[in-house]
Amino acid sequence: MSQEGVDLQTSLGYLLKEASSALRAAMEEVLRPLGMSITHYSCLELLAQRPGLSNSELARGAFVTRQSMNVLLQTLERDGYVTRPTQAPVGKVLPTQLTPSGRASLEKATAAVRSVELRMTADLTETDQSAVFRILQSMIHSLRAGDDGRQTVE
Repeated sequence: MSQEGVDLQTSLGYLLKEASSALRAAMEEVLRPLGMSITHYSCLELLAQRPGLSNSELARGAFVTRQSMNVLLQTLERDGYVTRPTQAPVGKVLPTQLTPSGRASLEKATAAVRSVELRMTADLTETDQSAVFRILQSMIHSLRAGDDGRQTVE
C-alpha cells in the first residue's frame, strides 16, 4: 500500500518553517556581533515592553523553558543588563527590570532586528504586509483553537 507524503514544494507548513528558519538565521547573524542570542534579545524586548515579568512569563514569551530562562536571567543579571530583587515582594515571583545598560544594549539589538524585518518585507506593499499579518494571526488562532473542526484522515 502506497502512501503519498507531503509535497514540500506546495506545503504551506513547510514554507512557514523555511521562512522561520531563514528569519532566525538572519536575526542570529545581526545579533551575534552584539554578543546576543535571539533568546537574549527576546528577553530584553519583553522586559522593555512589560517590566517586572516573572521568569515563567519571560520563558513563555521567548519560547524557551523556565530552566533556560533562569540561566539566561542569571547571566543577564551578572552582566548588568537586568536586576531582580533577592526576595520576592509577593509570593515567589522575582520581577525582573532592565538596567540602563540593558536598555542601551536593547536599542542596538532592536535596530538590528528591525533591519532584518525591513529586508524580509522589502518586496511587499503595505497592503501585502497587512494581509500577511492578518493571515498569520488567523493561522495561529486556528491552530490554538484546539480540535474544533479538525478532520481525521483514515
